[in-house]
Amino acid sequence: MLISLVVVFVIAYAAIALEHPLGINKSASALVGAGLMWCIYALGMDDPQLVGGRLDTTVAATAQIVFFLMGAMTIVEVVDSHHGFDVITSRIRTSRLSSLMWLIGIATFFLSAVLDNLTTTIVMISLTKKLLDQAEDRLHFAGIIVLAANAGGAWSPIGDVTTTMLWIGGQISSTGIMQAMFLPSLVNLLVPLAISAYALRGRGIAAPQRDDQQDAHAGSGFERALMFSLGMGILVAVPVFKTATHLPPFMGMLFGLGLLWLVGELLHRDKEVECREALSLTSALQRIDLSAIIFFIGILLAVATLEHTHILSALAAWLERTIGRQDLIVVALGLLSAIVDNVPLVAAAMGMYDLAQYPLDDFLWHFVAYCAGTGGSILIIGSAAGVAAMSLEKIQFIWYMRKISGLALLGYFAGAAAYVLQYRLLH
Repeated sequence: MLISLVVVFVIAYAAIALEHPLGINKSASALVGAGLMWCIYALGMDDPQLVGGRLDTTVAATAQIVFFLMGAMTIVEVVDSHHGFDVITSRIRTSRLSSLMWLIGIATFFLSAVLDNLTTTIVMISLTKKLLDQAEDRLHFAGIIVLAANAGGAWSPIGDVTTTMLWIGGQISSTGIMQAMFLPSLVNLLVPLAISAYALRGRGIAAPQRDDQQDAHAGSGFERALMFSLGMGILVAVPVFKTATHLPPFMGMLFGLGLLWLVGELLHRDKEVECREALSLTSALQRIDLSAIIFFIGILLAVATLEHTHILSALAAWLERTIGRQDLIVVALGLLSAIVDNVPLVAAAMGMYDLAQYPLDDFLWHFVAYCAGTGGSILIIGSAAGVAAMSLEKIQFIWYMRKISGLALLGYFAGAAAYVLQYRLLH
């Protein structure tokens, strides 16, 4: 059974990577792979009740992420339909692509630490669509946004799912992770950002043409500023909501979405039907990429079978026996997170190492947070931010591997070296 699961996962992964040459949508490959893997798992177990219970748990966890993603994407679409991002784009004065790259990269890095890497990626890619007309330029910017969002999420307890797991699990403290990981995460971003900005030197910004028909429904300046402030405020408030109520983030996102919907209905209730419908949240829901959400569901369901059958934990234990050195094992886990979701890998690491032996804010836990948080940037489907970017800008797996993966690897190893050096100097 275990060999069959691995074989199916590898084939499905290859089909996703070769989406363009094969002419098969990656969502179909992900769903077929997930379906086959769960069938193999169910047929290979003698306890249908156990399998059913684990599937229920997986679906519940997957639904939380999907609801969160749908809520964030819809909020961004509502802000966009009101031209709310003009509040930012109108203040960007630079005419050079290299300067814009630095601005977007640094802004994404810090915003990701306050929000989370997934939401930040959605917001920043939506912003670059308003600034750049050339598709190739937007793809490069989307790649850097993924790197910056994952790097920014790695030094904040609320910036990435894995850091949140370690924070809640008692492996790291909020101040400890921020102090230890800020410099390595910054190095992780600056290396690829500097190379990319240098490659764009001398090039000007080609701005997209505005849609006059959409402008007619954009609303007044007050409405634009209100919906932008409210939308961004809701996204920023989600981590605060989670901390205050201890409810999962998707609940805060859906609550905020409801508030935004209510305000929009009240704001536009006296307008003509055509204008009201163009600015409504119902219209925004129709514009979100459902194919991307289905792909996300397929990937999470497929990886869950590897977690439930303990393939990932067995892999982590094998690395422990084979390599022996903790720092190299953690680096390897980070590289694996580019292929397999980093959440089960971190969960396996948390189960492998005891808090009694490796206490709060130990070298091991901080390094796990860094490697798992940034290693996913190496491949486009290695992180939630990458999957979101892949869907929003239609990034091909092979394109990302050729153009961005090398930069991500350089940043990954540079940040890892920075953390090890920093630790040795301070201890």
